[in-house]
Amino acid sequence: MNPGGLFSVNDFAKMARIPKDTLLYYDKIGLLTPDMRGDNKYRYYSILLLATVNMIRTLQKLGMSLEERKELKDNRSPHLAEDVLSRQINKIDIKIEEWVRSRKLLITLMKTINDALDVDENTITIKFLPAEAIVLGDINDYSRGRDAYDALLSFYHSIGEKYPDVDLNYPVWAMFKRDRIIQGDWIWPDRYYFFNPEGHDKRPAALYAIGYTRGGYGQSDEVYKRVIEYIDNNGFEICGDAYEEYPLNEICIVENNNYLLRVMIAVREKHADNPPLESNN
Repeated sequence: MNPGGLFSVNDFAKMARIPKDTLLYYDKIGLLTPDMRGDNKYRYYSILLLATVNMIRTLQKLGMSLEERKELKDNRSPHLAEDVLSRQINKIDIKIEEWVRSRKLLITLMKTINDALDVDENTITIKFLPAEAIVLGDINDYSRGRDAYDALLSFYHSIGEKYPDVDLNYPVWAMFKRDRIIQGDWIWPDRYYFFNPEGHDKRPAALYAIGYTRGGYGQSDEVYKRVIEYIDNNGFEICGDAYEEYPLNEICIVENNNYLLRVMIAVREKHADNPPLESNN
């Protein structure tokens, strides 16, 4: 305690439970000015300033900027406090929405990786897959010299316009229509898509012939040939679209020529009476 019932900066910092350097910084920017300076230029604080420190610390805990804290500290009133607090609630609500979306993306990325960890990359399998929500782009336009890269840019643009609340950071994969696969044409995708738990479209529930290979984006020719040969030799026929995915990609693989590629082609037993699977036209 010092003359006049004031406290030195060291003692006041201990009482306020904040670092001394923080008090010095607050004084420098005009956020918390000491009650007086002695002849020795030392700062002295009254116990009444503890309430102001508590207010500043509370606003800091609520995530408010220095400017917002100073605004309220210098012009305190119930109406201003209500306005400042309301603005912060809106900011937090936006952050919560961003965190929820980020969490969904993280879960999808983790599931994609985990599902691919124990697969036999050298074996073709026939497996029933349930329908899954996807965000499916429009049919790609390859006219006027446009290529797959142009189509991918259009996919991002159109999805962003059509679904402004959809997170565009999900991995993008390719869909080929049944007729293209039967013709042996799987160079440029008919459509692009990505998995999203809130997707408005579906990858159909069906039996799929599933094969894997290692390589970079677009290096899928060999696995398509192997999967189609397996389909033909094991009593199945192609009845729906093909989906080309890269479950182990740049997120977890350094070498861009060593991604894990998965091709899934909808099939049924040959001569089955059921009609072809409905296509994502």
